[in-house]
Amino acid sequence: MAAKLLDDDFIAKIEQLEIVARKIISGAVKGDRLSKRRGHSTEFADFRPYVPGDDLRFLDWNVYARLEKLFLKLFLEEEDLRVRILLDRSPSMDYGTPPKLEYAKKVAAALGYIGLVNQDRVQVAGFAREARTVFGPARGRRQARRLLQVLEGLETEDVPGTSLERSCRDFALGQRGGGISLLVTDFFDRGGFEAGLRYLLAGGRSTEIYVIHVLAPQEIDPELTGDLRLVDAEDGMTVDVSISQPLLKRYRRTLEAFREEVRGYCAGHGLHYVFTSTAVPFDRLVLEYLRRRGLVR
Repeated sequence: MAAKLLDDDFIAKIEQLEIVARKIISGAVKGDRLSKRRGHSTEFADFRPYVPGDDLRFLDWNVYARLEKLFLKLFLEEEDLRVRILLDRSPSMDYGTPPKLEYAKKVAAALGYIGLVNQDRVQVAGFAREARTVFGPARGRRQARRLLQVLEGLETEDVPGTSLERSCRDFALGQRGGGISLLVTDFFDRGGFEAGLRYLLAGGRSTEIYVIHVLAPQEIDPELTGDLRLVDAEDGMTVDVSISQPLLKRYRRTLEAFREEVRGYCAGHGLHYVFTSTAVPFDRLVLEYLRRRGLVR
């Protein structure tokens, strides 16, 4: 079952990768990640001026002898990295060749696998009207097969409509501590996207958020002609249209404007935005695009 998502050749390519958290994280359990918190490990990080109440054991007396000022030594402390993936499984994700959900599951499988083999705590939730955890939190290579099996069996939910706001709220309220949060979605929600992303941002500065916007090539550049009845995959609403070249041009401009709106919101609020078509091989997305964006190395 698992081989349908990640084949052996691709797994061999990602075995040496790791997920990177560039913000301060605050896990309560000692783990295998280094974070720039004031800790007691042996790896020196930096100095900062002493303030009353600091632990006097970490004063640097050599610096004091030279400058006659008190400075505190800062060290790197090992911590857990939490990797949380929120996966859109609303009806619209069943569209395209390949289906958007199949593509999204492969991305989630790759990143979840990388996290598990690096002893990160990995959690995956799916959403349509609400978020539901389908895997984890779990850590360790032995959990990788179960992750792949769970994702392989994940299907779209047969429910009317999507609620990104409620799903992100449920997802965010269940989190403790910082780390990496990854949202994979097509953003097809009549309620908009800003309220949902605000809930993810409520995790604070210790959470780094990546938004992967997935669309099918047929949605980006539709090849439709004639008189058609279009059915909304999310809520079943229908509309009769006469497809013309001017209408298709207007559609493409509207889609591009929406993508720019999402990208601009993410850029303005410190979220990492990645747009992809399912025509882009998912291994290229992981090994090239997400590498360049700093999520994996």
